[in-house]
Amino acid sequence: MNDPSQKYQSLINWLPKSPLSVWHADIAQQINEQLRIERWGDMPSWQRCLKRLPEIDPLTMDFCQSVTIGDPGLMDKGRRLQLQATLMDLHPWRKGPFNLYGLNIDTEWRSDWKWDRVLPHIQPLKDRLVLDVGCGNGYHCWRMLGEGAARVIGIDPSPKSVFQFYAIKHFAGEEHPVDVLPFGIEQMPKKLKAFDTVFSMGILYHRRSPMDHLLELKELLRNGGQLVLETLIIEGKEGESLLPQGRYGKMPNVWFLPAADTLISWMKKIGLRNPRLVDQCKITTEEQRSTDWMTFDSLETFLDPEDSNKTIEGHPAPIRAVFIAEAPTS
Repeated sequence: MNDPSQKYQSLINWLPKSPLSVWHADIAQQINEQLRIERWGDMPSWQRCLKRLPEIDPLTMDFCQSVTIGDPGLMDKGRRLQLQATLMDLHPWRKGPFNLYGLNIDTEWRSDWKWDRVLPHIQPLKDRLVLDVGCGNGYHCWRMLGEGAARVIGIDPSPKSVFQFYAIKHFAGEEHPVDVLPFGIEQMPKKLKAFDTVFSMGILYHRRSPMDHLLELKELLRNGGQLVLETLIIEGKEGESLLPQGRYGKMPNVWFLPAADTLISWMKKIGLRNPRLVDQCKITTEEQRSTDWMTFDSLETFLDPEDSNKTIEGHPAPIRAVFIAEAPTS
């Protein structure tokens, strides 16, 4: 892949007459810089993985109830096992699940469960321009497309996640208006004010400055656009938050875990309208766990073995919460 931006030609061609037209001049160079082979020693093996994927017409696909691509009858057991071995070269698979011609990619996260918690509370995505920040391999991007979004752009700085997305899109078809770009939010043009809906799910607690992240999200929204924010919280009152010393659930890069009312006050402070908590739950080892497709440690080892209400470090166990807010109308 001497010119990685070629993977995004449809998006690049669409940009000049879109609400994101200011991005057109720079995006190809940005993509090529982020995916330089000199930056990622494993990239040649990921490229070989993509080249080994079979060319096969899926006949059927579903992005509304799941991410299912391909009639299982089109692939016998032997070819399915060969496909499994090929996709294992992109291990670990964290977000999913995906089903390809009857091959179930049983990912670490049951990301479909999160989507089921989020979907009832958001404005319909039909015909909307959508951004998913920190989207991983793009599982939720496909579900957003399944809800009728006009175009979905995911961004994630992990190149392996981007290659996992390429693998799924190889089977779904390049014509779908969904892309995952190898960027962090810092690479997005400033103050775009272009997206109808912006998702940030599982990102806020990884940011040293949550207020700056909220401002970045707000500035990506068009006037009146909707922000969907999913993050870790703690039980507590307005003004309270947890700043873990050391690790949290074995993660070294966890910063602020606010109480729900604290986060709502932050959202109000930066000018988001009507911020509200719409869902919260404790994550279980049924939703996040090690699998054949993600063989590293997962939630079970992140929690206190004698008290699942605490992390291994003694912090409150993860509570995931969904917040909705709108950008100002002018």
